[in-house]
Amino acid sequence: MTEGNPWRCEVRGTVHSESVAALGADAPQYWYDIPLADRKHRAQLSFDQCVIDDQHFFVLGRLLLPVINEDEPFELLVWVSLSLQNFRRMKRLWTTPGRESEPAYFGWLSSRLPGLPETVNLKCNLHTMPVGERPTVELEPTAHPLALAQRDGLTRPQLQSLIGRLMHPETVR
Repeated sequence: MTEGNPWRCEVRGTVHSESVAALGADAPQYWYDIPLADRKHRAQLSFDQCVIDDQHFFVLGRLLLPVINEDEPFELLVWVSLSLQNFRRMKRLWTTPGRESEPAYFGWLSSRLPGLPETVNLKCNLHTMPVGERPTVELEPTAHPLALAQRDGLTRPQLQSLIGRLMHPETVR
């Protein structure tokens, strides 16, 4: 959403003038499922990667949603679960120039997005980008509203509705 175009939050009814370019979760859903007292012992979480119980491996990616009649897509930051083999390979190539020529890694979406049908465990592919850029997430083409939004794009009102639900998850049933 471009700077200077005021929009009304559908959830709270407030008018916002600031741009919202990206929203997302700070950790995979599985991180939140671990009792707070156990997280320090069971998981390692960085800005880009997370390992839980030395068995579950996650990378933060960008799920780009085209906005109809706008130049820039809306960006959702989502976590993707990878196999140990793919996680190790991605980690090994993390700072290697040319890593974007890697084939996509199969994964499972591991972020819960309020106001949408269940998003955890949607099938996806994680595409490595040049060094310094977060990988992009391509959802499997299904009838899930998020997959449809990625494939067909969102209107500005649809995007504003989504942003409101993501910004105010406590109000979403």
